[in-house]
Amino acid sequence: MNKVWLGIFFSGLLWSAIQPKDYLTWMLETAPAVIAFIVLIATRQQFRLTGLAYNLILIHSLILMIGGHYTYAEVPLFDWLKNAFNLDRNNYDKVGHFAQGFVPAIIAREILIRNRVVEGIKWLQFFVICICLAISAFYELIEWYVALLSKEAAEAFLGTQGDVWDTQSDMAFALLGAVLALVLLNRIHDRQIGKLTTDSAQAPS
Repeated sequence: MNKVWLGIFFSGLLWSAIQPKDYLTWMLETAPAVIAFIVLIATRQQFRLTGLAYNLILIHSLILMIGGHYTYAEVPLFDWLKNAFNLDRNNYDKVGHFAQGFVPAIIAREILIRNRVVEGIKWLQFFVICICLAISAFYELIEWYVALLSKEAAEAFLGTQGDVWDTQSDMAFALLGAVLALVLLNRIHDRQIGKLTTDSAQAPS
């Protein structure tokens, strides 16, 4: 994280907080980004992540902030896509759930590799995908519980838009995101992990 990263994060958060569609929904949708930021600050000295991981977290945070501002069912660009391609729904929430697999896959991969939790590429990929699916399923349980507690914010927060298979497709998109992250980013991620490990070893104690 640097000044540019921080500037983008807080600019996005401030923008999303200005006259959102619904403040309760905004709080629910942006809470993961704020919690992630607090965790990153708290662990930066003990466990600094690669630049790739930090940048992906920032992108995911911005996705959450946009969804929080408009609600996931009413993001204007995806309303336009819905009308232009005669789609049944606004699909911005699928972007969010794709990121929910894509970004945690890199974070989980980094933690597992650097802490030497598992041996072998196949076991690494298996556990990363399992972690991402667990996160996705847990988030769906949170959405369900919030919907039970707050009927007014339930529709906006859940964003099902009448789709009875919304929960299953959300988890499928998270799975797709996790798999693509492992396929597309493993080499650049390995290089950054290697450089970070070398720099940490050479740093004065």
